[in-house]
Amino acid sequence: MSQLFSPLEIGKLSLENRIVIAPMCQYSAEQGRATAWHRIHLGNLSLSGAGLLIVEAAAVQEDGRITPQDLGLWNDETEAALADVLKDIRQYSTMPLGIQLSHAGRKASTDVPWRGGGFLTPEQHGWQTKAPSALPFNDGDGTPHALSLAELDEVKQAFVESAKRADRLGFELIEVHAAHGYLLHQFLSPLANKRDDNYGGSLENRMRFVLEVFSAVRAAVPASKPVGVRISATDWVEGGWDIEQSVALSQALEAIGCDYMHVSSGGLAPQQQISVGPNYQVPFAEAVKKAVTIPVIAVGLITEPKQAEAVLHSQQADAVALARGMLYDPRWPWHAAAELGEKVQAPPQYWRCEPHEVKGLFKQ
Repeated sequence: MSQLFSPLEIGKLSLENRIVIAPMCQYSAEQGRATAWHRIHLGNLSLSGAGLLIVEAAAVQEDGRITPQDLGLWNDETEAALADVLKDIRQYSTMPLGIQLSHAGRKASTDVPWRGGGFLTPEQHGWQTKAPSALPFNDGDGTPHALSLAELDEVKQAFVESAKRADRLGFELIEVHAAHGYLLHQFLSPLANKRDDNYGGSLENRMRFVLEVFSAVRAAVPASKPVGVRISATDWVEGGWDIEQSVALSQALEAIGCDYMHVSSGGLAPQQQISVGPNYQVPFAEAVKKAVTIPVIAVGLITEPKQAEAVLHSQQADAVALARGMLYDPRWPWHAAAELGEKVQAPPQYWRCEPHEVKGLFKQ
C-alpha cells in the first residue's frame, strides 16, 4: 500500500487516507451565513475521495471576518445556515468533516480578493479592527484597536462558543487558526505584537494567548473530538516569527492536548519574501514533525501524487493538504489512486465513470 492511501489516526478520528482538503475561504456567505455556494462547493469536494475535508475559516466574532462575505459561526443564525448545508452533504458523503475557527484581527474589514482585497473603511461597509497592538497590516489601513485584557477574554470565549457550535453541528474535527497573519498569529509574531503586558515581549508571553485559546477550545468539546492548530512556521521577514519559535509552540501545544499540527507559513507582513516552489513549506512541517509525536500535516505546492507520496515516504509529514490544487482538480484523490494503484471512495452514482485501464479503482 502507498503511504498516501494508508490510514491515519488523528486523536480518536480515523482517516481512510492521508489526503486532506485544506480550508479555503470562499467569500460567499451572507452576514456569516453559509449559502447555496457552500452547498455546491463543499458537496463537490466531499465526493472527492479525500480522507478529510476541513471547512473554510469561520469567524468566531462578526468583526473577526476577513471580508463582509466571510463564513461565520458566532450566533444561532450562522449555525443554522451551516447545519442546513451539512445536512445535504451528509446524505451522500461519509467523508469526515472538520472546521477551522478564526479571527482575522488587523487583517479584517477588507474587500474580496477578486475586487482587490483592499481595506474597507466604515463608509465602505467596513469596521473597526482589533489586534494585539495598534499596528495596521498596511500603512494605508485603518489603525486597529489594541485589545484590552477584558477583550482578550471575550475573544477567547468567542472561540469557545464557536467550538461548541461546531460540536453541535457534528464536525468530527476542529482546527484553531493561528496562521496567515490573522489574530492569533499576530500575538505570536514580534512584528505585530508590541505589548508590554503578559501577552507581549518574550516568546513565552507571545505564545500565551494562543495556548489559552487552544486550552479553552479543547476543554469545551468532547475529548474524543480532535482539536488541532494551523500555524505559519515563519513570517518570511527578518526578526519575525520563525521555525525555531514554531517548534517551541508546537511542543507546548502538544503538552496541553493538541491532536495535530497543520504547518503553513507567511501572511503576517507585506514585507515577506517567500521563495515559492514545489514543497516550499514542507521543510517546516518536517522540522515540527521531528519535535513532536502528534501527526503533522504539510502543505505548499504539493500538486502531484508521487510528490505527495515522497513527502510521506521520507517521513517529512504524516499527511498532505491540498487547497488550490483541489479547486483546480476536485477529483485529485481519484487520479492519485489511479496513478498509485490504489482504491478510493466514490459515490455509486459515479462508479460507471471508471476508465477501463483502472477498473476496480472505486471501493464498492
